Amino acid sequence: MKKLISIFKTEMKKAAGDHNFIHHWWFVKYHLEIVEKIALELCGKYPKADKDLVILLVWLHDYGKIIDYKRQYEGTLIVGKKKLLEIGFPNEFVGKSISYIEIFDKKENLEDAPIEVQIVSSADGASHLTGPFYEIFWKEFHDWTYEELLSENKRKAIVDWEKKIVLPEIKEAFFERQKILLEHCNKLPEKYLR
Repeated sequence: MKKLISIFKTEMKKAAGDHNFIHHWWFVKYHLEIVEKIALELCGKYPKADKDLVILLVWLHDYGKIIDYKRQYEGTLIVGKKKLLEIGFPNEFVGKSISYIEIFDKKENLEDAPIEVQIVSSADGASHLTGPFYEIFWKEFHDWTYEELLSENKRKAIVDWEKKIVLPEIKEAFFERQKILLEHCNKLPEKYLR
């Protein structure tokens, strides 16, 4: 399984590096690799999780975004499934992976989802609070107004925190980062000195 996952990761890195993909210059280093590191740390806290499945989900969850940005969710489910089968993943593993991505993409009741989904969803949300993720958004969408950028970053930060990050270890470890990010997105505190 590890060899197949390695092949898929190589395919993802190649696809993400295509200059037609808006995030081609940063996506692997500042998103996917960070999600993987956080997910692996979480696997250490949840040893019953299928680590191979977690790693595959990390690299699969944004596949559609890379292939067809405008139809990213269906792209992951359709083209991603086809790619996994083409590489040689077992049908049952592919089916499970795709069904978990469907749960992940809905962002509903994730606290009741399989632990592998909770790990990847929480790691994905936390990765947005790490490194230059939001600063890069400002660079790529430089034609937006300042207010539009603040509003979109705030919206994304709240959705990540309230819907995607479901594991308590992430909530605890990233609480201060979330608070600071929201301040940067114009959610200012009522008092500055406590």
